[in-house]
Amino acid sequence: MGRAGDEGLTPGDPAAAVHAALVAVPDAAAVVLAVSGGPDSAGLARLVTAARPDLRATVVHVRHGLRDDAVDADTAVAVARALGLPAAVIQVAVGAGAGPEDAARQARLEALCAAAVDAGADYVLTGHTADDQAETVLLNLLRGAGLDGLTGFDPANRPIRGLRRRETHKLCADLGIQPVHDPTNDDGRFRRNRVRLELLPLLDAIAERDVAAVLARQADLLRADAELLDELAGHLDPTDAKALAAAPVPVAARAVRRWLRAGPEQHPPDAATVARVLAVARGDATACDVGGGRAVRRGGQRLRLYRAERGGRPPAPVREP
Repeated sequence: MGRAGDEGLTPGDPAAAVHAALVAVPDAAAVVLAVSGGPDSAGLARLVTAARPDLRATVVHVRHGLRDDAVDADTAVAVARALGLPAAVIQVAVGAGAGPEDAARQARLEALCAAAVDAGADYVLTGHTADDQAETVLLNLLRGAGLDGLTGFDPANRPIRGLRRRETHKLCADLGIQPVHDPTNDDGRFRRNRVRLELLPLLDAIAERDVAAVLARQADLLRADAELLDELAGHLDPTDAKALAAAPVPVAARAVRRWLRAGPEQHPPDAATVARVLAVARGDATACDVGGGRAVRRGGQRLRLYRAERGGRPPAPVREP
């Protein structure tokens, strides 16, 4: 028996792809649609309502106040009205962070999560496209990311990730909505904009093909590999020095990385830190620093995390999560 809303959908129809992407969402579930007023999120709202009319969708727009964005909010409300959906506009204060872009992203995420709670929704859907995926892969590559970074963003809650930006513009035209163009998307001070406006067109010219589609497809292929490694690493005890030393390095490294990042506000360790821990597991060293005032020590074929104490006292074991 088909999922609600699949009647009349044909292969090749963007709504059919969105329907497939939402297969895990239960019938009549409450969802929040994050709509900025731009073409991608407006296209998201149009396709979700076409693919899954059973869903109880609410359009939510978050105002950051970083620029005059009243027209963005008006457009988001107009999208909701055109689709017969309720809408909410939330004003947030953007705090300090790594930069205004990151701070605004965090504030938006928190506001959307709060809106989902208010709406009794278990899903927040965003309008990231295949072009966004390609940009993310390239940005992560430039940062020196490993396999996980090259898988791009998590596909969960991004039902139009298989669409291209040009398709969302057409959807807006069909809806009779003039989407907002955010001028900050043209600002060369932001690395993502330079990737989109300079790097991707250059790669297209060099490769003589649509590189964004290639990168998005590669991200999906690499994600399958990453998920397999995650599953294998999940069966490996990173504190068992003998088992860790005997395991394939990609699996052992992933198990160590997961162990070290467990706990509040722990960031993923870099490759050099993971390599030092694996050296301790092999017996090449008895201990190593892993950053954050912590160290890994080996004793009795077990690895343990320690935190250096102040005042010259001996290191204290870190409580396992």
